[in-house]
Amino acid sequence: MSRRAIESDVLIIGAGPAGLAAAHRVVESGGEASVVDDNPDAGGQIWRGEKEKPSTPEAAAWFEKIRKSKISFINGARVFQQAQSGLLLAECESDVCELSYQKLILATGARERFLPFPGWTLPNVMGAGGLQALVKTGFAIDRKRIVVAGSGPLLLAVADYLTRKGAEVLTIAEQASRANLFRFGLGLMGQRGKASQAYKLRKRLRGVKYLIGCWPVAAHGVEKLERVTLQQAGRRFDFVCDYLACGFHLVPSLELAELLGCKIEDDAVRVDEFQQTSAENVYCAGEATGIGGLELSLVEGEIAGLAATGQTTKARALFANRDKQRKFGRLLNRTFELRRELRDLPAGDTMVCRCEDVSFERLRTSSSWREAKLHTRCGMGPCQGRICGTAVEFLFAWNVQSVRPPVFPVRVGSMGGET
Repeated sequence: MSRRAIESDVLIIGAGPAGLAAAHRVVESGGEASVVDDNPDAGGQIWRGEKEKPSTPEAAAWFEKIRKSKISFINGARVFQQAQSGLLLAECESDVCELSYQKLILATGARERFLPFPGWTLPNVMGAGGLQALVKTGFAIDRKRIVVAGSGPLLLAVADYLTRKGAEVLTIAEQASRANLFRFGLGLMGQRGKASQAYKLRKRLRGVKYLIGCWPVAAHGVEKLERVTLQQAGRRFDFVCDYLACGFHLVPSLELAELLGCKIEDDAVRVDEFQQTSAENVYCAGEATGIGGLELSLVEGEIAGLAATGQTTKARALFANRDKQRKFGRLLNRTFELRRELRDLPAGDTMVCRCEDVSFERLRTSSSWREAKLHTRCGMGPCQGRICGTAVEFLFAWNVQSVRPPVFPVRVGSMGGET
């Protein structure tokens, strides 16, 4: 497999809001920025497919900034290994890119957390963000009956998007308690912009049931999903539906940061005031430093981009806004903290590791992630523990931080360096 070398002053991994903000600030400061992302276009999950037709004024403003910036984009490239200090390898469609850099900014974002329950592997049981992403790329959802369930503000955003695309959202089931959501509402009073966004979103969804303290306990069907069982206050009831869009908040994507030796604390990359990690010349911004929302990702990206180019005074000017957004992030994560009852969702025969067909019954005889991998191959399939790893962290309180190259499945030729 052929290789091509790409050199960058500042290399940015991830073309979501944090990565785009970082790249803009690098170029604005006179540096050269290259942005690598495994998607065909920039935007990340939240701005996927919005480059030409942004859905919000904020997205439009940022895409306009990016258009005016001389940023080099390397799309459809997945970083899988560090060859040596200052050199990363990324697999592209037909070759391998050798990415050398002076400074590196990680903006790898987050992914949905999935929890196993009976029937969760049925066709048409999907991640909430995953279903949204499919619809953004042209998947037809018109007149389909959908239950949206799990936890976090993503549920509302997905329900709103699917409704606008013609779907019939039957209900939104949020596992957080009424008390937590009440405190969340009080916390929004100090942030007028977010309070306004939340109000507008709920107004658009006023015809959709919003069930608090409610979660899915089973999905039923023969060849595909036919109905979903929800539980609320000890009562169980069913919804006949075509799709279940389910996700239990978000978890940072840490694999590449771990591979590079960045210190991880509280399930997030540890950074200093300038977003610099414990690894030399490596910065991190966005959801990988802790789930905090769009605005926090943007300001962290800006600070990282400025700091990477030596513009520390300009970076400091953004600290107050970052502190405000971090306060909101802490409120967000307290509100949607998972309740203990969700640990009882799996039955003995419920598959936890879908790649290797490992059941809950087989896993609960193990005492650690390492033991489970050795005895059952849990986490050793194509997803490399991205799905089951976060599940067992919650179910068993296991530490699953163990990353080896390649951090994504790649072709043998990519690993072997064939030419």
